[in-house]
Amino acid sequence: MRAMVMEQIAGPLVVTEVADPVAPAGGAVIEVHATGLCRSDWHAWVGHDDIALPHVPGHELAGVVVEVGAGVENWSVGDRVTAPFVCGCGRCEWCRSGNAQVCPEQQQPGFTHWGSFAERVALHAADRNLVAVPESISFAAAAALGCRFATAYRALTARAHLTAGEWVVIVGAGGVGLSAVMIAKALGAKVVAVDRSDAALDVARTLGADEVIVADGRDVPEAAHAVTGGGAHVSIDAVGSEQTCADAIHSLRRRGRHVQIGLLPSVSGLTPAPLARAIAWELDILGSHGMAAEDYPGMLELIAHGALRPQDLIERTVSLEQAAELLPVLDSASPAGMTMIDPRLTPGV
Repeated sequence: MRAMVMEQIAGPLVVTEVADPVAPAGGAVIEVHATGLCRSDWHAWVGHDDIALPHVPGHELAGVVVEVGAGVENWSVGDRVTAPFVCGCGRCEWCRSGNAQVCPEQQQPGFTHWGSFAERVALHAADRNLVAVPESISFAAAAALGCRFATAYRALTARAHLTAGEWVVIVGAGGVGLSAVMIAKALGAKVVAVDRSDAALDVARTLGADEVIVADGRDVPEAAHAVTGGGAHVSIDAVGSEQTCADAIHSLRRRGRHVQIGLLPSVSGLTPAPLARAIAWELDILGSHGMAAEDYPGMLELIAHGALRPQDLIERTVSLEQAAELLPVLDSASPAGMTMIDPRLTPGV
């Protein structure tokens, strides 16, 4: 099969022929029809994750089952499926309680093993981790759920418990941030989107953002407090830097809730955050790490009925070769939405 292969940390990415994957016991092989290009893939490429080389990135995917391993009961060849980017072991207390996103033995395609920037990808514990994709939902829309949309959905619903009428400040209007804008509006919240890109903020407006703030050196928290009348009830850092985390937390009103979605890599593994404000104002600081397969059906039902439209967040669809050029510059690029890869496209298409 064709795959995007990473031979060295932060080195050139090459699209080449590699051996087809084989379904592990209890697992399945998926023919990839759509897979998202995400900033998390850049973190792996630059060395922020412990990966074994050579490596195939990619963790947001949807496609068709082409092989099932021994012991798989719920899936057959030809099934349309997607999967969370955190795949649980299926056996531990966290998986059994429906919280596979924090499974201590979790596997993550594109990180712990070869991922979906390829024509096929192998996934383990298929009965626990695969999610059926209805015919009414496109593969691109399903792949858009894998990391960013599902993470934003769970962050706002299960973690922040955002309710209608509340203000939410979303720092970062890339894929996950725009997902959060769309979901927050569907929940009846009032949204402030923050980004350095005018184009990204224009998209946020089209998705319903009530206010936008250009992060061009101005005091973002001061602007957020002004437009929300004293600060947001909920804040989201959808970027993952010391500055964006601090801006999001400082944008809260007293007793507000902050959810950290963006990764916060540092040499020490520790990231400075304004915890003095958290103490004085009794803020809740929450993490959010994807969403378990058990939680997908409710979200898929909203998509099937048109209440949520993740496909509207897709800015472009590219080939593996084009993606190999785009991935190394994700840290400096400001795409107004998601980039989707179709591994079946030929170069230049």
